[in-house]
Amino acid sequence: MLIRFKNIWKSLGPGLITGASDDDPSGIITYSVAGAKMGPHALWSMLYTLPLMIAIQEMSARIGLASQCGLAGNIKRYYSKATLILISSLIILANTFNIGADVFGMASAIELLVPGSTQLLSWIVVGAILFLTVILPYKKIVSVFKWLAMGLLAYVIAGFTVIDNWPLILWQMVAPSFQINKENFIIVVALFGTTISPYLAFWQASEEAEEKRIESKTEDKPYVCEYKIVTRSELKRATKDTRIGMIFSNAVAFFIIALTSSVLFNAGVHNIETVKDAAEALKPLAGNYAYILFSLGVIGAGLLAIPILAGSSAYVLAEIFNWRGGLDRPFTKAKGFYTVIIVSAVVGLLITYTGISPIQALFFTSIIHGLVAPFLIMMILHMANNKAIVGPNVNSKLSNFLGYTTLVVMATTIIILFTIEFSAEKVKAIISGFLNI
Repeated sequence: MLIRFKNIWKSLGPGLITGASDDDPSGIITYSVAGAKMGPHALWSMLYTLPLMIAIQEMSARIGLASQCGLAGNIKRYYSKATLILISSLIILANTFNIGADVFGMASAIELLVPGSTQLLSWIVVGAILFLTVILPYKKIVSVFKWLAMGLLAYVIAGFTVIDNWPLILWQMVAPSFQINKENFIIVVALFGTTISPYLAFWQASEEAEEKRIESKTEDKPYVCEYKIVTRSELKRATKDTRIGMIFSNAVAFFIIALTSSVLFNAGVHNIETVKDAAEALKPLAGNYAYILFSLGVIGAGLLAIPILAGSSAYVLAEIFNWRGGLDRPFTKAKGFYTVIIVSAVVGLLITYTGISPIQALFFTSIIHGLVAPFLIMMILHMANNKAIVGPNVNSKLSNFLGYTTLVVMATTIIILFTIEFSAEKVKAIISGFLNI
């Protein structure tokens, strides 16, 4: 049994890490706000987005494996320069905002356990993360990421400790009923933007490509986006890894929504502005145990997500400019790649000095993700059906159905959002209003 577990654990990689990074501090805020505002009526989103997430991430994994190149490299080769510049710029912008929100959220959680200056703690957090990312070799980084992912089980433990209305929770997940209004719709948009985030697809494709290049000993060669033979065992491993990662991601998110719903929503606490507020609100209502687990989960999630957010931006630019890049390389052999990671983290950190609150950065980031997602999904669908990229490993009819369903869902939510509130100022006012910022 132990040997089997070790083999399964060893086989897990980009899929598990990608899924776990989706539950970053910004995601935790979204799920907490959804649970506090909508109660168990928000749980359906975790069930019905799961097959859509799996479909998009499986396509991304196959593209990375088959082409030994990430999404940006393939977009560069098969799409226009304008499209490449637009998508890459939005991805990097969204990632930078996400990093800023995550760092602030982590610092707030650390401050709960070890009192101090939030901004000073933010610098310490970023410094520690960058040091580990630059110094540690790739295999060690992957190992650390996988163990950090297990830290998210804190929310599962806290959920089982606190939740006592399971029949209602499960019923609302399967058959939701909620009032359709502007506030709830914006929460749904944020949930979609956080759950099906474009950076996840970029990261997983690049990581699959990097692992493939390492195995084939071509990591020192420039990025060449063209089909390479993929074995059945490689596809099976990537599929299993991706599905486990996405199930893990949504299971953790389910418990965060269920936890905040059972504790905060039922107690009449509907306003959450930061991760700190979410953790502190649990303390008097659920006890120190759930409170500490929640705080530690935020810290572990940030340690996992921030290098991935910065790393996905670095992969984008490395593939665009044909830099030598990848986490398997030392700093001296990939200076441009690691410089992007460092700059992204530092710029994201500077957001904490602008007066923008983490919750504002989160919702603006989620909306950006939602805007980018339809364009990216169209490209992923095209690439996953292009034999020049994936060879014979093109999408099945089911994959295409789920992919196009995801495209329609994401595009429709954005269209409705701007139909309801065409003015950007009105959108900002609604967000600020329902969060009581």
